Amino acid sequence: MSTFHGLEMAKQALFTQQSALYTTGHNISNANTEGYSRQRVNFETMNPFPAGSRNRPEIPGQLGTGVQAGSVERVRDSFLDYQYRSENSKTGYWESLSNSYVRMEGIMNEPSDSGLSKTMDSFWQSLQDLATTPENSGARSVVAERGRAVAETFNYLSESLSSIRTDLKTQIDVSVSDANSLLRQIDGVNAQISALEPHGYLPNDLYDERDRLIDKLSGMMNIKVSYDKSSKSSPDIAAGLASIEVVDNKGKALDPAVKLVDGTNAGNEGAVNEIEVEYTDDDTAAVASLNVDGQSIMASNGSIKGLIDAYGYKAEGGDGVTGTYTDMLADLDKMAKTFADAFNDVHQSGKDLDGEDGVEFFKFKEGLEGTAEGLIVNQDILDEPDLIAAAPGDETGNAGNGGNASKLAEVFNDTSLTDDPLGKNTSVNTFYQSLIGEMGVQSQEASRMTANANVLRSQVEDQRMSVSSVSLDEEMSNMIKFQHAYSAAARSMTTIDEMLDRVINNMGLVGR
Repeated sequence: MSTFHGLEMAKQALFTQQSALYTTGHNISNANTEGYSRQRVNFETMNPFPAGSRNRPEIPGQLGTGVQAGSVERVRDSFLDYQYRSENSKTGYWESLSNSYVRMEGIMNEPSDSGLSKTMDSFWQSLQDLATTPENSGARSVVAERGRAVAETFNYLSESLSSIRTDLKTQIDVSVSDANSLLRQIDGVNAQISALEPHGYLPNDLYDERDRLIDKLSGMMNIKVSYDKSSKSSPDIAAGLASIEVVDNKGKALDPAVKLVDGTNAGNEGAVNEIEVEYTDDDTAAVASLNVDGQSIMASNGSIKGLIDAYGYKAEGGDGVTGTYTDMLADLDKMAKTFADAFNDVHQSGKDLDGEDGVEFFKFKEGLEGTAEGLIVNQDILDEPDLIAAAPGDETGNAGNGGNASKLAEVFNDTSLTDDPLGKNTSVNTFYQSLIGEMGVQSQEASRMTANANVLRSQVEDQRMSVSSVSLDEEMSNMIKFQHAYSAAARSMTTIDEMLDRVINNMGLVGR
């Protein structure tokens, strides 16, 4: 052992405690940095003296040779990461779906004084008044105008819901673009990590950045992350290169498997498989589907799936289109057509004020036949309310009979409409009530699931933060600990220096 070994051991201790102080300062500096995981220096004892060999000195036992900083690693629990990402995908899905219901409820605006239900009630009341005073021109004008109000309310609801669907399409496109950007960024971080790990480094800050990107991606779809060793020379505790695979809402791999990022091919062409959203024109609506290399990933939960569920899609193996907004638009179209046809049938069976056969009360705009958006009142009736057929068809010349107006009012609650597409024993009023009731129940369910998913995600996030986040109190105590250890190492160096000074400068003076 060298005479100056004591100095070398003290110097090594100074360097090691200094690296711990630097790491503590790094933690404190990033206490509020998103995605940062606290880091720690792993102290390791150096190889003792002497090593086992044939020419080793014979001493009572091995002597310690000091300390060294073995590695700087981040404190992270991979199991909590897995739990968080699983809950994050569920939260993203239910939040997207809940927000779409909130917007729909705002458009439907029920119950209120301006919703479709109130407008139809006012129309029904005007028909009752007309049945009482069928020759009154004022009552006829009110019927015509309130009929127009019903048609315009149908138009407004359909157009507004269609407008929100257009917004949803934009959101889907932006979300898919963001997801693909995240995939490219993750691959870029993988490439940087692959350049550092083989040289024995642990790029902790790059690990944190990659995990932050993966966390954001997990809110858009349910994913599974696996890691591959970057090189044989990489440290054993190195995280490696991340590969990302899409899984279904139960966490199971799709068949065949869909890999979004291939960590083993980091930075090269083909390392990233981007997500695509396709829109196809169906009989009733534009339909969205989510694909990777032509394979559907609609089985995966996440915010993008929630947006598509609201926008509308064709279920795999199904015949029709389903979706929050497509279903509501289809039901409004069905309701408008059924109501218009039934109302026109009764109206055409009566007589107007001049004793002529009734004409169509409701019509549809050209190109929008049979839709809520295309429903209008016959312009002839708006121009001349005397054309309203308030009298029964068998009361020719008796304009004072308002029997047909009463039948028109009964259309709203008629449960025996011929070939009724609304359902068995279902009237126009009850059908609309069931629509609003179903929407309310589904919205409430989405809100409840959003709250539950948020609670579960928050619990996991709190657990993860308790492991990985920076505690300033703990870092301050560590700083004091490492500072005292540094001072003690410096004191040890001073002691060795004084001893060597005594040996070199003050021994061997006899005989001079």
